[in-house]
Amino acid sequence: MAFMLDSFVMFTTQILFFLGGWVFFMRELFRNYEVHHNLVQLIFSVTFALSCTMFELIIFEIIGFLNSSSRLFHWKLDLYAILFTLIVVQPFYIAYYIVSNVRFVQRRYTTILMLTVSAWLVYIYFFWKLGDPFPILSRHHGILSIEQVISRVGVIGVTLMALLSGFGAVNCPYTYLAYFIRHVTATDIQAHERKLLQVVDMILTKKKRLALVERDRINNTTSRTKSSIWGMITSVTSTTEGNTSQLQQEISGYEELSRQLFIELIDLQNTRVRHLCFI
Repeated sequence: MAFMLDSFVMFTTQILFFLGGWVFFMRELFRNYEVHHNLVQLIFSVTFALSCTMFELIIFEIIGFLNSSSRLFHWKLDLYAILFTLIVVQPFYIAYYIVSNVRFVQRRYTTILMLTVSAWLVYIYFFWKLGDPFPILSRHHGILSIEQVISRVGVIGVTLMALLSGFGAVNCPYTYLAYFIRHVTATDIQAHERKLLQVVDMILTKKKRLALVERDRINNTTSRTKSSIWGMITSVTSTTEGNTSQLQQEISGYEELSRQLFIELIDLQNTRVRHLCFI
């Protein structure tokens, strides 16, 4: 009877954790998720529920809640379930999704399934060979025991956590340091927008002048072919070409300035958004 009550408590909390993971996936993690792969949401929610259940079992172990035999049973059940999810379900689905989106692969279910199984077997091979450099094998445990799998998952988990921690240690100060150094107001953004509009107006003015110069040059060329008198005047043509090259250089400079101002404007807007979210 005690085992049934303990199992009822554990399965109830697992359902609550599953629903919490589903809501967290839909409302926070992928708020604008438009692809709507229900299997992805299901796998995430199951993994989230199993992870929270293991954390719950650690707390129950510390405070002595539930029967010890019930805790041991659910420890093994959750370990087998989460290992099956991490080693079989998730890699298999990732391989299936990658293979099914490759363009040169034939759109046949059998072909996709065979390639997916092959990719999963390659993953399992490298996953198992990962434990060779480490003292994981033991005489007390078999080759296919749960200890061997947990050891390899632990090696991969610690490695990934180290990589993510290093990335976070560098990225976090880079991202949030602006909150303590730079304060962007709406007036600053408006002033920068006015500068950008002025530069854009200048570019349009210069391009209009360039178009007029090109039109005058074409008209002079046409008139020179019709009359020999205009053909004697070569200084006008050289002056026009000089004005054209000068205008093109000015336009190129203003366009580069507009690109820089636009990038700075986007950076100011992002900084202000981050500042408002931080507040």
